[in-house]
Amino acid sequence: MIAPIIATVAVAAPLPQPLSYLVPPELAAEVVVGARVRVPLGRRNATGFVLDLAGAPAEKMRAIAEVFPEPPLFAADFVPFLLRAADYYRYPPGEALRTALPAGLGGSTAAMPPRHEQHYRIVAAGMVPAGAKQRQLLAYIASHGEVTASELRAAFPAPQTTLRRLVELGLLSERSSERPRDPFFAQPLPADPPVTPSPAQAAALAALAAALAAGFFAPFLLQGVTGSGKTEVYLRAIASALAQGKQALVLVPEIALTPQLVGRFRARFAGSGVGVAVLHSGLSDGERIDAWRQVATGAAAIVIGARSAVFAPLPRVGIIVVDEEHEGSYKQGEGFRYHARDLALLRGQMAGATVLLGSATPAVTTCYRAMIGLTTLLRLDQRVLARTLPAVELVDLRGIALAGVLAPPLLTALQENLAAGEQSLLLLNRRGFAPYILCTDCGTTFRCPNCEITLTWHQGRRQLRCHYCDYHTPPPEICSGCGGSRIFPEGAGTERLAEELLAAFPAARIARMDRDTTSRRGTQEKILARMLAGDIDILVGTQMVAKGHDFPGVTLVGVVNADSTLNFPDFRSAERTFSLLTQVAGRAGRGELPGRVLVQTRAPEHYAVACAARHDYLGYYEQEIAFRRELAYPPFGFLVNLVLAGNDAAATSRAAALLATGLEQATTADVEVLGPAPCPLSRLRGKHRWQILLKSQRRPPLQRLLDHLDGLRRRLPKGVVLSLDVDPLDML
Repeated sequence: MIAPIIATVAVAAPLPQPLSYLVPPELAAEVVVGARVRVPLGRRNATGFVLDLAGAPAEKMRAIAEVFPEPPLFAADFVPFLLRAADYYRYPPGEALRTALPAGLGGSTAAMPPRHEQHYRIVAAGMVPAGAKQRQLLAYIASHGEVTASELRAAFPAPQTTLRRLVELGLLSERSSERPRDPFFAQPLPADPPVTPSPAQAAALAALAAALAAGFFAPFLLQGVTGSGKTEVYLRAIASALAQGKQALVLVPEIALTPQLVGRFRARFAGSGVGVAVLHSGLSDGERIDAWRQVATGAAAIVIGARSAVFAPLPRVGIIVVDEEHEGSYKQGEGFRYHARDLALLRGQMAGATVLLGSATPAVTTCYRAMIGLTTLLRLDQRVLARTLPAVELVDLRGIALAGVLAPPLLTALQENLAAGEQSLLLLNRRGFAPYILCTDCGTTFRCPNCEITLTWHQGRRQLRCHYCDYHTPPPEICSGCGGSRIFPEGAGTERLAEELLAAFPAARIARMDRDTTSRRGTQEKILARMLAGDIDILVGTQMVAKGHDFPGVTLVGVVNADSTLNFPDFRSAERTFSLLTQVAGRAGRGELPGRVLVQTRAPEHYAVACAARHDYLGYYEQEIAFRRELAYPPFGFLVNLVLAGNDAAATSRAAALLATGLEQATTADVEVLGPAPCPLSRLRGKHRWQILLKSQRRPPLQRLLDHLDGLRRRLPKGVVLSLDVDPLDML
């Protein structure tokens, strides 16, 4: 008698552990590790993913009901990585796996089938058909050898009927191949001209080559000033990994950065037949599924993507690059709250890969690890081609009554740059026309009914809008507080800044790049292409313009309201300010002409602002690390943020107090239980929110305390939901 086969299945449900199911004999050939299955769960069926197969007793065990007709989604060596990630962030493994997979593969419906392309080739040379169009098609195909249907549709109007007839006559052969959906509108960039690595680049590449040859886990921090050639180091190190038969994973913090980077990678590796796949949430379901298939089957040796790409099913990953590793966007903000940079390090450790973290402004925690020798530090202190870093001038706004958003020195600099025919970039990290509107008679502001924040005024749409829950409403004509009609916008956002620039410089070509102008697919790429082509004189944007873009024509960068992030209730506010100022300043002077940066600020003496103006990362780090050490914040301590949310304010408050008491009773002196306290955003999307912060100087006591959470969670009243964030970045 054949022993029963038992499958370990991660069910896409809030279950703390995978479940075991019997594999029916009729499904034995189809149930493999990585298969997506349908399994009974209580009184319903649920989607699950097979993690393991083993022989075991099968008394009273429920059986797998169905196997989805598709290739395995991941290999067996992917499972330990996923389970460790889910365990560390205390998230159900099945839900974590569903998050890791493309949307079209993690659900309960069949996957979108691959798209195919037809190829045509001459098989009966010398035969001349009667029709003129048939002869034209044959001549075109003969001159090209083999031609795809897409190429023929581009060259001839409606060739399908003629092609079918030529195949029927035996003049053409026809074959079909899978054609992955390509998400890019733009053509790949031309290959970079050959460059000789600088001595610093050569030293970094030698260290990386040695690590790749050794084949063991090796973490590196590549700290390079903006424009120092970090991407060239990435490209050459990846080429070394590919030469050893390994694969590469490249993470970028923003979807907007992928087109330019993918173009460079495709151009560099075009002649070697290396496939480059792209994975991020901005793709369609079909594009993501096709990219996942390419990676899983080995058709793509390089994967480029945003944070979710850290889960790409690369079986032979040899190098993982995390570009702009300091960026907070690598942290997932809800659900499975993983940090892609940290998981990249974990994946590299488990796979014996080289991990390269790159940044001009490394996270304080990353730099600290390099300083104490846990990560190898590689430095690029000079820009390529001996280009100089831009000169930075602080415009002190204290005591100045501005007529608009921009101070006179910045307006003058913009006028001079326009006269010189050069490009400018302005950063204002707030979208909309104004942060709020105000009744000047009684001081009433207008707030979101679902969230504890003021509504942002969007003048182009004639709407007040909440940037958290997307509630929107027309502006009031009469104040609800006093009945007055003197209601005006206060403060400034990118929309207002662009309007002011149009009034000041009517002949200038001005564009805006923020979430409002880039919400439609492809709009970011079009703005970036116009910028690179020199069709924009002044680009206004939020922080998305500061991150990693290479605009050779930009010689002037202006920063408006530079120190606004210093006022956030977060111990990382100085780190965010320094990084943002340094990164956006680095957009200036990357081409042949030198750059200049003007920073409007009311806190010019703050060390984050002053050090950014001097391009002095080490000076900033020394002051910041002293502050962190004194208060035992990361890297000298570890945090877990617990947030309770519910519709009933009193019930949520009582639940927070109950949970805090339970945690205090379960913990030791090694862990501080801070709170409960209302969240900074105490009401969000209609939910009342309280938080409890757990703080310890060591991870193990925190992890042991979290083991008690499942029991404590069961005591919470109905309607109150607990979410858990390990190593939080935002505690709003």
